[in-house]
Amino acid sequence: MGVPGQPCGPAWSYRHEVTETTNARKIAFATFVRRALDEARATRAWSGTEVSRRTGVSRQTINRWVRGDWASDPEAERVVAFCEGLGLSPTAAFAALGWDRAGAPRDAAPPPMDPDVEALLRRLVDPQVSDAEKFHIRETIRYLAYRPTLPLDSRKRGKQAG
Repeated sequence: MGVPGQPCGPAWSYRHEVTETTNARKIAFATFVRRALDEARATRAWSGTEVSRRTGVSRQTINRWVRGDWASDPEAERVVAFCEGLGLSPTAAFAALGWDRAGAPRDAAPPPMDPDVEALLRRLVDPQVSDAEKFHIRETIRYLAYRPTLPLDSRKRGKQAG
């Protein structure tokens, strides 16, 4: 039974947990950034402008990180640049963000697969499909994967001419 006046049910619980996790990660990363800035000020006498210059991360971005004011995760490259510019290991920043060592969210689910690609993969592992057909499927996939893309302008011209 729920608390009077409080929403309940699976949808509310999921949103509540996601919000709590996101807020905890924001607070943890903001704390990491704040400590890094404090140490840079105390040990190197660097101002915020100097930290920005040495890390390549704008003051606005650093200020948003300190406030926890971001809608989507910081870019891994910027986090690495910030850490390296201050002589810190990005591992602690990644841990605060809940990322693995490569800078990817730990609990990130793979993106949904296109149904047509999924069907092709099933055919490639199906023992009932001939080796010749599997060869043609692989060759077609290779062609599509590695063919040069047309410039956007020529695609438009092709549609207009057709």
